[in-house]
Amino acid sequence: MDKIPSDCPYPGCFFCVMKEGNPSKRRTSILKFFRELPAQDDDGQVLPVSGLWNTAMAHPNDPEFINLGIFECMTALIWKGLKNRLWLSHDQNIYIPYYAAHIIGSYSMNVEEFAERAVHAGVIPPLVELLRGRLTWVEQRVAVRALGHLATYSSTFPAVASHGEVLELAIQLASSSLEIVYSHFYQFLDRRISYHCDLLTRGMGGVEMESRKAEEWASQLQCWSLQLINCFAFKPEFLFDICKPEFLVKLPAMWGGLVNENSPAGIGLLHTICQHKLGRGPVANCPGVIEALCNIARSSDDWQYMAIDCLLWLLEDQSTSNKVIDKAAPALTDLAEISALGDHKRLGDTIVNVLQERCQAQGTARNYISSRTKEQIDELLSSRQRIKWEKNMPKEDLQIKQAAALVVKLEGNSLFSSGDISGAASKYSEALALCPMKSKKERLVLYSNRAQCYLLLQQPLAAISDATRALCLHNPPNRHAKSLWRRAQAYDMLGLVKESLLDAILFINECSQSNDPDLSLRHNKVPDYAERLVKKQMHAAWFFREAAIKHGGIPTEDGSGDVYGPEADDSEWETASESDVENGGQEADDNEENVDIRKDMYDKSTTKDLVRGYNILLTEDAP
Repeated sequence: MDKIPSDCPYPGCFFCVMKEGNPSKRRTSILKFFRELPAQDDDGQVLPVSGLWNTAMAHPNDPEFINLGIFECMTALIWKGLKNRLWLSHDQNIYIPYYAAHIIGSYSMNVEEFAERAVHAGVIPPLVELLRGRLTWVEQRVAVRALGHLATYSSTFPAVASHGEVLELAIQLASSSLEIVYSHFYQFLDRRISYHCDLLTRGMGGVEMESRKAEEWASQLQCWSLQLINCFAFKPEFLFDICKPEFLVKLPAMWGGLVNENSPAGIGLLHTICQHKLGRGPVANCPGVIEALCNIARSSDDWQYMAIDCLLWLLEDQSTSNKVIDKAAPALTDLAEISALGDHKRLGDTIVNVLQERCQAQGTARNYISSRTKEQIDELLSSRQRIKWEKNMPKEDLQIKQAAALVVKLEGNSLFSSGDISGAASKYSEALALCPMKSKKERLVLYSNRAQCYLLLQQPLAAISDATRALCLHNPPNRHAKSLWRRAQAYDMLGLVKESLLDAILFINECSQSNDPDLSLRHNKVPDYAERLVKKQMHAAWFFREAAIKHGGIPTEDGSGDVYGPEADDSEWETASESDVENGGQEADDNEENVDIRKDMYDKSTTKDLVRGYNILLTEDAP
């Protein structure tokens, strides 16, 4: 070993080794360091391992340390921590298994050759021990991450799968990760393990920061567990173990991908499962999963196309089609006019073709379809036929139809303003029947206006359907602010918290980019009505809510009750009631004009004012 600077307190220090200017001597010193580190019991070992952790995150594709034995070193350190609890509790060694597993995961996440080297170095057995919970949930989190990366590659997946308990453990973690983190960390304010707090906050401390990071790490624990399961789901031989009803029904609620954008989340795993016939059967036998897929298919997030794919695959499979068509058809007919979604081109045409084929299959498929579903599909097919007819109509006739639709729409606006909401809805329906199919902007407005009517008539399902149709007609899809807001309210009426939250957030996002003076955020302030809905739904959708309820919640500071999140919100959300509609006070836009958002949008003094404000502009004429 080269001469160590006299001011270094640790002979053979890794950081001193890294300063060696001679490349050959440097490599020799690092190789020796990796070989000797697991056998040392001196203080300060956590420092070089922490430095290696930083290097692995910053340069995961650099082969230098892999070639010099870092995987063998990290494997030995994890085993040492598992077998020698006296060493583990000495100095700051408690951090070492966490850092070691994280280093393995970082160096194996991008390069298959590195993953192969890791497997050859024997990393899987100690990672499986961490996955079993031999230490704590913090080490489970990085172990499942590393195993997920190793399972990604065809060359290393068999080595992971050879440990039969890995899949079972990952399923258990995905199902219980939130409760584990809540019950072992979050609910304790004064008894949290100190090294967990330090890892979560990187030494910055603070109970609030610890709690917020715990939510993020719990999300990651769940998401990385799903990622590992997803690797198994591509192999048909493992689908039987994955597709247990008690697990499938939990998947739609696993929305951890909101924190981890690259995670498949629960819907991503369902997407993988539904690609194979062996997976589609169990999914079709879970009505709750199909209903959730329909809600996600209507949503405006990155998982929408995954849910649509699942429903289409289930319909195309003759063994599952009859079980799901009555639930899937209403959602898919609402989406039939969507043009493209990401890489999915002519998605609406695909939806129409699949529904039509299901009705025509073997000539008897209709016997398995309810009369309501049959009516919806027939209406959809008629609208497609209408497109063909209109192509052959004289231009003058189409203009007459469009003018007639405008007249009827204005009649609907007038009825709406006078308080006849049901009459207005009928007029909007009449206008939709007249309006040419190619007049997408006009039809968008009619659907959005009718959605507002259905909201006030307390018909949230119909409102969701029409708002979704309006969003599909918009270019780009899912970006029409007023329809997003109306659907957010409808979801709220049905208690669909996360769906309502997503639409409300997207509405605010659209307002921030809108040139419409009625929608643009004044003084960069989120409108009070939108803020209240978002706060309410975030409160209800709090990550640890179910775990908190199960474990008795967290006592408030004054001991007067329980809260279910970092911030309690005692506000109540108010929606339009029948009496509000009877009292009138609603407004509709005149053609090509926008009605200003009035001051009473921000005035909470009466329910009528709340209805005005929360519904933005209750009807409209231009998107």
